[in-house]
Amino acid sequence: MTAAPEINVTKVETSRLKSMSLENLPFGRVFTDHMLEADYENGEWKNVEIKPYQPLLFEPSLAAFHYGQAIFEGIKAYRNEEGEAFIFRPYDNFTRFNLSAERMCMPVVPEEIFIEGMRQLIDLDKSWIPAKKDHSLYIRPFMIATDSMLGVRPSETYKFLIILSPTGPYFAAPMKISVEERYTRAAPGGVGFSKNAGNYGGSMMAAKQANKSGYDQVLWTDAFEHKWLQEVGMMNVFFLINGVAVTPSLEEGTILKGVTRDSVATLLQESGIKVEERRISIDELIEAYKAGQLQEVFGTGTAATIAYIKELKYKDHVMQFDLDKWKVAPAIRNLLNDIRDCRIADTHNWMFKI
Repeated sequence: MTAAPEINVTKVETSRLKSMSLENLPFGRVFTDHMLEADYENGEWKNVEIKPYQPLLFEPSLAAFHYGQAIFEGIKAYRNEEGEAFIFRPYDNFTRFNLSAERMCMPVVPEEIFIEGMRQLIDLDKSWIPAKKDHSLYIRPFMIATDSMLGVRPSETYKFLIILSPTGPYFAAPMKISVEERYTRAAPGGVGFSKNAGNYGGSMMAAKQANKSGYDQVLWTDAFEHKWLQEVGMMNVFFLINGVAVTPSLEEGTILKGVTRDSVATLLQESGIKVEERRISIDELIEAYKAGQLQEVFGTGTAATIAYIKELKYKDHVMQFDLDKWKVAPAIRNLLNDIRDCRIADTHNWMFKI
């Protein structure tokens, strides 16, 4: 990493944490005292600062409002029993963030701003990391286009920010998932692999329809045949079929390359579970279920970590699972939590110490 730029720091006079409780935290509703902000102008990043969390002031003609140049990442920080703070695999998110930036015709953010800025920000607000099981500090780096004009072209100016939110478990209860047959999240050649805001805005109608039917989220299928499985809402997905963990392939560029997905695949293999990254159809899944070979289904993501899926519905087929018999997903979730909470050795160097 190159020498860090000068990051101006303005601290709050009194932390809001003194008047708050970190009990029963809703996801993404509570934010820490400070944020990081940087501007891209005339081909360079400048005005890098950490300052009190506050509203932003923009003109109604802001390019991000009209043309969708907005990307983000989701990362988490944890505290060990000694009170030391660690970030889980930030360099992987840094790499993916800049892949999203390139796909959306946005400038890359240098390591000395993304990583070092994040480190300094969390060091300042590390008291906000809840010292409780299944709790963490959610980190949201994001970038938006800031030209104030109407016109379909890449913006010439941008703003990069990082905000922090203490959080508890994202999905406390096992989920019910509906396999999507009508709407499409992504197609080959599109932007499905990037974490851009439009991917999430475009997914809301399908999720809303699923909610009306009593389901928590949708499992997306391909754009052409609506039978090849992709990902679940904001998570990648794994299917344990006859002792083999199968997860949809990234090759077509329609699925997010999840950091938690990669971590889980690594831990599964080290635990003696074979992992296959390949195309998998809903027909194969139904046949495996009928044969008694579909043993576990679970999602993986930064927010959710590992989310159990207790029911999967496709047309008239309802696949239900007895979570009390599950062994693989609970074991991997416990193992991943132990690594992130620094209870066992981090042999992969996934934990970045503040």
